[in-house]
Amino acid sequence: MIKDYLVAHPEVLQDAMAALDKQQKDTEAQQVRATIMANNATLFNSPHQVVLGNPHGKVEVVEFFDYNCAFCKHALPDMLKLLDTDHDLKFVLKEFPVLGEGSVEAAHVAVAARMQDPTGAKYILFHQKLLGGRGVADKARALAVAKEVGFDMARIQRDMASPEVNTTIAEDMKLADALGVNGTPSYVVGDELVVGAVGFDELKKKIDALQN
Repeated sequence: MIKDYLVAHPEVLQDAMAALDKQQKDTEAQQVRATIMANNATLFNSPHQVVLGNPHGKVEVVEFFDYNCAFCKHALPDMLKLLDTDHDLKFVLKEFPVLGEGSVEAAHVAVAARMQDPTGAKYILFHQKLLGGRGVADKARALAVAKEVGFDMARIQRDMASPEVNTTIAEDMKLADALGVNGTPSYVVGDELVVGAVGFDELKKKIDALQN
């Protein structure tokens, strides 16, 4: 009997389950690669995105984040260290405000800030202070940070009411849905989706593999 054989030889069932799991993961990875290829321009070169580091960098990394995500806060130093140590890195930020109304409000302010600062020089300060600060990120706190960094607040208010804000966030949410992103932070590194705050060393290893 097959059942009796498997009881006597549990390693056979374990091997079969491992093979099935590997096959499923390989299929999912292939689907992700196909989705990344199909959405390459929007993922890496959208006119609505934030680009930090080298805009012409050899390696491109995309991060989907939420300003109220504790894991994103934990991962912030990883991004900063990567940008500081690799000057051939293009790092793209995508808004993925899924942790409540405060996150959506903060994302609206962030998009307006990006519209005012196409080089990203001021934006990265805004991003660090809002994501790295304590307390809930919402409209009031995001506006306070924007003011502290030195943005034109009258223009921030005007830009928040522009179609560009909704267009940007809708585009990012659509991309996340296509990729199957359901948590933050999630990264696209080359043709791979990396889920979670995996740390500097793991991200650097994947980036280095693409540069070799």
